[in-house]
Amino acid sequence: MVDVLAARWREFRDLRALADVTLKRGKDRQRLSGVVLALAPASVRFEALSPFGQPFLLVTVHDGKITAYNAATNEARVGAANVETAADLLSLPVEPEDLVALLSGRVAPPKDLRVAEILPPDGLGRSVKLVGRYNEQRVWTDFETGVVRRVTIVGGRTEATVTFQRGADGALTGFDLTAGNDYVTGAVRYRSLTLNAGIDAERFALTLPNDAKIHGIR
Repeated sequence: MVDVLAARWREFRDLRALADVTLKRGKDRQRLSGVVLALAPASVRFEALSPFGQPFLLVTVHDGKITAYNAATNEARVGAANVETAADLLSLPVEPEDLVALLSGRVAPPKDLRVAEILPPDGLGRSVKLVGRYNEQRVWTDFETGVVRRVTIVGGRTEATVTFQRGADGALTGFDLTAGNDYVTGAVRYRSLTLNAGIDAERFALTLPNDAKIHGIR
């Protein structure tokens, strides 16, 4: 089963789409629309756009660093791209490669895989448990095709579940997210999704203004 998931992950090269995002953290709610780019194995860029089409929030994961820049306040949060910073900023306890895979509706089996166990079927169907160095994933998937329906990820004290949304033809249309015992919930819906069309790696580099206030992500 791991080989099937790995083969499907290797088919992916890049993604670009318009994305509508809704996010709720406790009583705080946000609605964002923007552009998402992803490049295998580990680069992501999201630009939230104002009603006038100008980016006001940019989030990048590239070259082992995660950066979130708010143009309205000229402030940025910057840290190493790892499970801890992704859990803090995105509520997903994942490595960059895991994040890219999830955005594409896939799973990247850990390179340091320690446990791979097929679990008894439940109401969602068949699943496999993958345990790596940094997190543990339970993946509900079609064992023949490797098409993933749902993933639960546990890393440190953070647990998150991603449920993929697909059209009648099986094409990815987005995903739903829950984390922190439903303290964080969200939904991403793609429009004009394009896969494997080619994206220059330079698109993921983010140069901050010289006067930007920079805060570290612990």
